[in-house]
Amino acid sequence: MRADDDIQRIVAKIPDDTIIGLRDRALIGMMVYAFARISAALGMNVEDVYRRGGHLYVRLHVKTGQLHEMPCHRNLEAWLSAYLETAGIASQPNHPLFPSLERQTKQLPATRLTAQGALKIIRHRTALAGIETPGVCNRSFQAAGITAYLQHPEATLETAQRMTAHQDPKATSRYDQRDNRVAIEDVEKIGAGK
Repeated sequence: MRADDDIQRIVAKIPDDTIIGLRDRALIGMMVYAFARISAALGMNVEDVYRRGGHLYVRLHVKTGQLHEMPCHRNLEAWLSAYLETAGIASQPNHPLFPSLERQTKQLPATRLTAQGALKIIRHRTALAGIETPGVCNRSFQAAGITAYLQHPEATLETAQRMTAHQDPKATSRYDQRDNRVAIEDVEKIGAGK
């Protein structure tokens, strides 16, 4: 997945007039803009989204068992706010932030979305955007967010490491996809005769 372009295409194809569309967009935004691992995002409750100093923050439970706070990017703030308001769960602090869908009622019960369910959503949303990425998985959006951040001229791996709450910079660098693409210009340099 190419970071910015693909994320914009995927988000543009998500309907913003349904609870499910708003939930899916907020979930993808959580992985892209808060660099959240899928287990951290799915483990969140509504109370893990809060305001401080006029800004929206999210609280993630990271692998080390610690809490990690991240300010929200403006897109994530807008997407979370729209989702919480439309879903009607903003006043339920212990409600799962990303619940599964009740098929018959099309409502969001207090049943937490599973990682397998999130994977189906990610594959579905990627396919709807016409992006054919073999191996797209729950980590794809986190990696796309980290890569998009690191493409900024003032971005540093150290800051990305703090934002991901990784203990080891090697863990963060594994998500950096900037150097994973092979350019046609490079392939043309192969001297196989003229």
